[in-house]
Amino acid sequence: MGKGANNLSASDLTISSHESLPKTLISWEEVQKHNKKDDCWIVVKDIVYNVTNFKKKHPGGNKIIEFYAGQDATEVFNAFHKDFDRVYKYAKAYQIGQIDPNDQSRLKLSDEEKQKIQREIEIRKDFKQVKKAAEDMGLFKPSYTFYALQFFQVVFLQILSYYLFFNYAQTSYLGVLLALVCNFTSKAQAGWSQHDYGHSSLLAKPRHNKYIHLFFMGLIKGGSSDWWMYMHNLHHAKPNVIGKDPDIRLEPFFVVGSVEPVLRAEKNVKKKFQNFYPFTIQQYIFPLGGPFLVTLLFQWATFYYVIKKRKYLDLISMLPMYIIHFTVTYTVFQSVIKCSAFYFFMRFFEGGWFTWISQCNHIVMDVHDDDQYDSWLQLQIRGTCNMEKSWFNDWFTGHLNFQIEHHLFPTMPRHNLYKIQPLVQSLCKKHGINYIVKPLWGALFDILVSLKKSGQLWQEAYDEIMMSI
Repeated sequence: MGKGANNLSASDLTISSHESLPKTLISWEEVQKHNKKDDCWIVVKDIVYNVTNFKKKHPGGNKIIEFYAGQDATEVFNAFHKDFDRVYKYAKAYQIGQIDPNDQSRLKLSDEEKQKIQREIEIRKDFKQVKKAAEDMGLFKPSYTFYALQFFQVVFLQILSYYLFFNYAQTSYLGVLLALVCNFTSKAQAGWSQHDYGHSSLLAKPRHNKYIHLFFMGLIKGGSSDWWMYMHNLHHAKPNVIGKDPDIRLEPFFVVGSVEPVLRAEKNVKKKFQNFYPFTIQQYIFPLGGPFLVTLLFQWATFYYVIKKRKYLDLISMLPMYIIHFTVTYTVFQSVIKCSAFYFFMRFFEGGWFTWISQCNHIVMDVHDDDQYDSWLQLQIRGTCNMEKSWFNDWFTGHLNFQIEHHLFPTMPRHNLYKIQPLVQSLCKKHGINYIVKPLWGALFDILVSLKKSGQLWQEAYDEIMMSI
């Protein structure tokens, strides 16, 4: 295990030191007290920052900083940021001290707690080595040919859908169907592409990626770039953590995991409110209900966000998609109802594609309310699994069949994720961490199995509470 658990020092509990450390020494015990929205401290590379006033200015949103209030945010900081020198330059104004190297506050622990911390130290150390290996292998460098081909695919399918619509939709239902397939396929693939640009995987500077992100998210998909980045950053920061990860916030329609069903049952009894249906049948409702809800949520949330937050650049990037789409469809259909129906089905199939792929990586895993931050590796793998590699799986999932690697290295271009997989698997094996890989159809089916189990847990908890009243 390396150093003995009883020989831990405060310096062992952080990841690395930082040049030009502030002179003020602060204990971990003191840092942990400042874990509130109006009193927010974080630690990055031994430096303590008071980010209470900064968090509203944070480009990634204030919530992601609040998630790590009173905690060591070094690993999440390293995962999200590429331009380190620039970030440190601006962050210096918020430095208030450094972790006391002779801090004794974390040494007042049981042997079991010390062993747990020592294991985390070893995992973090080994993970840094894997990331360094990825950098040495050039895995954070994008293939411009790959992204050019992705751009061509999306634009070609979009143009083809309108060509088919103009030339065949008036005379053939098959023409309408083919146009529909090309349209939602273009938007689904644009979804995987915008995902890369949202993580700044292509260009060095985030703002340059932002411009391309506006094209794919706004002009092609008709959604808000800023809204997506805000929500997705929260998901990455605390995946599968109840109340923090927006991607598992499916109530009141679905319950997931083993903790949320019990919490939901308690709310049902306390508020004397029964759901629209018993959760014991949610696995039958999800196949169509899940995509339907995602379709409505996307349409409502993206416009609500840009209007409320006054994101006018996003609004400008979004509107052309709607203007072009409805102009083209109305020219052929000459009916607002038919145009709206075509649009809804396009969104429904696109939303279904996204929903099934995104959920088979996460809700089938551990969904919990434990906010204890262990290590970046443990946090991400706890709520994430992979699917097998094949040319179809890579295309169909946008390379998110390597979801584990993506969550560990969110800025890595997706076409390189499979190359780092052997090192990640080796690291997990060394530390006894369960690394799960499933076949595609098995992963999709597991969504229904997981929902069935969660529904049964809700029913058992609900019945037990009612019997005790």
